[in-house]
Amino acid sequence: MMKPNLPVRFGLRVAAWALPAMLMAHPVAANAQQRPAPDSVAITIRPATDRPGTVFEGWGTALAWFATITGGYPSETRDRLADLFYGADGLQWTIARYNIGGGNAAGTPPYLRVGGAVPGFWRQPAGATGRDWWKADDPAMWDWSADAGQRWWLDAIRARVRQPIFEAFSNSPPWFMTVSGRVSGAQKATDDNLRPGSEAAFATYLTRVVDELQQRHRITFRTLSPVNEPNTDYWYAANKQEGSHWSPARQAMMIDATDAALKTRRLTTVVAAPDETNSHLFVADWAGYPAATRARIGQLNVHSYGAVHQTAVRDIARAAGIRLWMSEHDMALEKTPESFGDMATALAFAEHLVGDIRRLEPAAWVFWQAVEDLSARDGATGSNWGLIKMDLRAPATGAHRINVTAKYWAMANFSRYVKPGYRLVPVDDSDTIGALSPDGGTLVLVHVNGGTLSRRIALSPAGRSRFRLAQTVVTDADHRAAVVDAPGGAVVAAPRSVSTFVFRRR
Repeated sequence: MMKPNLPVRFGLRVAAWALPAMLMAHPVAANAQQRPAPDSVAITIRPATDRPGTVFEGWGTALAWFATITGGYPSETRDRLADLFYGADGLQWTIARYNIGGGNAAGTPPYLRVGGAVPGFWRQPAGATGRDWWKADDPAMWDWSADAGQRWWLDAIRARVRQPIFEAFSNSPPWFMTVSGRVSGAQKATDDNLRPGSEAAFATYLTRVVDELQQRHRITFRTLSPVNEPNTDYWYAANKQEGSHWSPARQAMMIDATDAALKTRRLTTVVAAPDETNSHLFVADWAGYPAATRARIGQLNVHSYGAVHQTAVRDIARAAGIRLWMSEHDMALEKTPESFGDMATALAFAEHLVGDIRRLEPAAWVFWQAVEDLSARDGATGSNWGLIKMDLRAPATGAHRINVTAKYWAMANFSRYVKPGYRLVPVDDSDTIGALSPDGGTLVLVHVNGGTLSRRIALSPAGRSRFRLAQTVVTDADHRAAVVDAPGGAVVAAPRSVSTFVFRRR
């Protein structure tokens, strides 16, 4: 459930000057000393003070698919990656989503994308045929040596984060529980791929894996998400990644079965759902759940591959009193070639993140796949998905070049400063998010300036009397989440930048 929040106890205003006259119905008078230079624009930012904000839990990533591969790299390489994401000098993430693989049948010709063949934890006995051989209560049918690469990351994160939050999620049932016999979906993309009546068996599989990994890795999975992007037309047998379609009715059946299986094993883990690809499908899924199913959900997850109806998802979570996560997103600008220093994609990514925080007001924001394969190869120009790019097709042994992108540093402007326990403070500027420390002594504003002019942000006398600018952090073409000087305490967002402004109470 959401933690109770206290109202904001300070007044903060910003004066607006020098907007184009045609956009100003009532221009604000200001003296010459206050007016911005001709090459800058002043904006108004007013944090809301009349209602509590969401207590933020943190940032993180799904471990699929990169962790399955990189967890098998030499220690120097994989430790460096873990430090970049979860270390004190890295992004300081605290959340990880572990992908419980379904697993195709032995002997299936490889067809899934690099890293996409996440191993399942089942073992098919010699001589067993068909799809009805699996028995959950037979120890011989479980393989607890599976998925060593992704599991390395569980230990690495636990070693680096004082209070990590782990979530387990599934993209597909094991092949023998599917209609098509493939973990990539049914023959038809809009058909459900779990065999009818297999909800309890699949829930048993997922919850047993959660229980076993918790014991073996000394961690706790707070939540388990049994379906992923369920009510879409993404998943079909010839697709190159694990996935499964679920109608809202079948989603509800799976949520009920998962909740029952967790309680049977007496686990503290609760169900997260529906991990839908966007908000308007989330709303359709939720509308299809019976009241009893809704009551069994301990966390609402939504992805942000689309921004329509995000405030509706926010309101559903509020009305239900259920914690909301933005549990998956990544992006790359179309037709923008792969470039580790590409600021256009970094700015677009940061703008999208700001929109998610403002509209969803989630308790967490989780990246999709933090490491992506190099994509500019074989004559292709590639794309800028991922925060770090590596050659994931290279042999596990040997040297591995880690290419840190501008998106990584844009992410750092958020995750290093909007910390777990901070409270989101809504602001009236569409390019800014705000957060307040638990003791009210630190105010953080992250502003994305995609334009070619500087933006000057001025606090009112009341705001200045309570807070002083302590630090400005910039990511742009010349800076990588770098602390920069702020002459005279000026609050200025450079052109084409992501800027973090840290204020301290006087």
